[in-house]
Amino acid sequence: MATSLKSLSDFSHIEVPSAEAYKFGIIVSQWNAAVTGALYEGAYSSLLKHGALEENITTIKVPGSFELTSGADILLGSKNLDAVICLGCVIQGETPHFGFICNAVANGVTKVSIKHTKPVIFGVLTTDNLQQALDRAGGKHGNKGEEAAVTAIMMAGIKPSLNL
Repeated sequence: MATSLKSLSDFSHIEVPSAEAYKFGIIVSQWNAAVTGALYEGAYSSLLKHGALEENITTIKVPGSFELTSGADILLGSKNLDAVICLGCVIQGETPHFGFICNAVANGVTKVSIKHTKPVIFGVLTTDNLQQALDRAGGKHGNKGEEAAVTAIMMAGIKPSLNL
């Protein structure tokens, strides 16, 4: 859990393999654009930093976090990718809508991953307020977009390491 003293986007304790051999998709929600734009920049730049080629990264935008699941399904159905990163931000409001959306997206991402037998990474912030989201999109708690990209790289390497 992130605290005011810790950024969770520190990867100095793990070895991140090269992303050069892999193809990635990034699905980004347009809702809460200041946050999701920062998550996207973190993910995209992290993929490049770890060796991914620009031409091997496909990005599509969807209206909101709820649509991340169908965006990932469409992308995986149309392109041969090694992993997909879903980036979004849902901020708690005064109605139960928050819980329904968060639950649907988390379950949907899992189902798409299983359907396509490809890693689909949950890079969706589920926060109580905008400040918490900004803190996790390049603020004092790091950038969850970077974490999602590192996760995608590591997961993309699992099947090849098993010679499947």
